Amino acid sequence: MSRALIRDQVVTVAAVVPAQDRGRLEAAGSGCFDVVHRDSVGEAARVVRERPVDAVVVSVHDCHAGQLEAVGRLVRSFPGIPTVALVSRHDAAATEMLLRLGATGVRQVVDVTSPAGWTRLRQLLGEPASRAAARILGPLLDAMPDLAPDARLFLEAMVRLAPSTPAVRTIATQLGIRPSTLMSRFQRARLPSPKNYLAAIRLLHVSQLLDGGGLSVCDVAYRLEYSSPQSLSRHMRSSLGITASEFRRRYSFDGAMARFLAVMIEPYQANWRGFHPLAMTAWEKSEKEEGRSEK
Repeated sequence: MSRALIRDQVVTVAAVVPAQDRGRLEAAGSGCFDVVHRDSVGEAARVVRERPVDAVVVSVHDCHAGQLEAVGRLVRSFPGIPTVALVSRHDAAATEMLLRLGATGVRQVVDVTSPAGWTRLRQLLGEPASRAAARILGPLLDAMPDLAPDARLFLEAMVRLAPSTPAVRTIATQLGIRPSTLMSRFQRARLPSPKNYLAAIRLLHVSQLLDGGGLSVCDVAYRLEYSSPQSLSRHMRSSLGITASEFRRRYSFDGAMARFLAVMIEPYQANWRGFHPLAMTAWEKSEKEEGRSEK
């Protein structure tokens, strides 16, 4: 039986790739994900809106300048769904388009000019993070419906990137902000630090993976890029005062989510309202201008 069918829902990938690559993409996804082919990024975006889609693949060879705006809208509108740039041959045009796709917000690139590339693509798309992220983001955003757009973007990025990104500085860099500036903004807003939010969100991902019952604590530790199972246990002990095994016994995902909302969100709803983690504040602008005048 297909791995895609063993899961609760079929993993679906919307793809805009040249005709000669369609069969190879389907072969790579056999037993891992289903592919919905479309001829343009706009048509792929329509698929994303109309049905559950876990990832989008856009070939650098089948994307022209007129589609870049559509790619940017897709990335911005669906930050929880990874958009992957596919490179199947090397030439100057491909390199140029890859740079332009990066400017639209596409952050993941897979080079399939070798068999190892197709294997990596299979691994990347076969276990997408979008549904796991959506399960966390739903209750979180419901609890804070009045978030500013940049605060929503920050939380969405943190939830989406948390499984593979244990460091806040990496997320800050991807969002185009200095880590020290981000931490200062949270401190001035009297919010827990971004590091604390990331640690708590990573535990939500842990609880989701353990909830299925098919993964051991060791499996989860390595999947979420902890250095070792012991590192995950230390994280549990420092955050909750319990071991990873105790966490598994005591917290279903729903229980972990309820605890996260009670501890990290509900006491700070007023602080989040009007908070702009990615936008320069009037105070920061003033400090910057003063620094220039002193020079």
